[in-house]
Amino acid sequence: MQGSVLVIGGSGMLGRAVQAALRARAIAFDAPPHAQVDVLAPQSVSAALGPHRIVINCSAWTDVDAAEAQEPAATRLNAWAVGELAQTCRRHDATLVHYSTDYVFDGGGSAPYPIDAPINPIGAYGRGKAEGERLIAESQTRGLPALVIRTSWLYAPWGKNFVRTIARFAKEKPSLKVVSDQRGRPTSSEHLADATLRLLDRDARGTFHVTDGGEATWFDFATRIAAFANPACRVDPCATAEFPRPAKRPAYSVLDLSQAQRLIGPMPHWHIALDSVLARLEA
Repeated sequence: MQGSVLVIGGSGMLGRAVQAALRARAIAFDAPPHAQVDVLAPQSVSAALGPHRIVINCSAWTDVDAAEAQEPAATRLNAWAVGELAQTCRRHDATLVHYSTDYVFDGGGSAPYPIDAPINPIGAYGRGKAEGERLIAESQTRGLPALVIRTSWLYAPWGKNFVRTIARFAKEKPSLKVVSDQRGRPTSSEHLADATLRLLDRDARGTFHVTDGGEATWFDFATRIAAFANPACRVDPCATAEFPRPAKRPAYSVLDLSQAQRLIGPMPHWHIALDSVLARLEA
């Protein structure tokens, strides 16, 4: 991995993890505030790029349900802005690192989705992220060096995420109901950030899947969180149909990790990654 790094969206959950990983490796980077660098204003990205040889894009519209009601705005951030960023990086001969999602798949599978599985998003968020992938691929055909990392069920000791929400609810309520018919792979933002840098160390380009190891339902995930936060809180399984949401969720979105693991080794099991995060949850 050579050259300094520009982190876009550095104040978000993943952006904080990426900055910490870069700092731990003593890699030079800048993470300008949103007021200074906004992916919806390509000229601000171009001005900030300067000597940086790598751009790590952590900005995204991540509110899946709101995307259903505001699809044009979500797509503008998750697709149009990504396409513009890809073109800017290509003009500056900079490598682009971008994060995508398991939501590009329809959830109808029963075995981990390989990198080249057909994409078929079932909601606005997934459609926007899939279009962002397509626009990056278009720039790659014109010479853009890019690393696209699909991930899923992201969490951290900080920020708005499932782990912190369940931990809080477990302390406040005697019981919780959590869906048990959606299966995927949780992902620690800190693990994802570290894996990103290790992939860059190996000059990885193209699309990779990175998550924690193992797989779980949201019920499995919540049960372990609640057991840590308040063992007296009971977690009961339920069906997705009991909690209708504006956006459909993939029923099965386990990502095949084999391509990334061939380069950087096994992914830590989600139990291990989660326990580390639970011990350091921010208030």
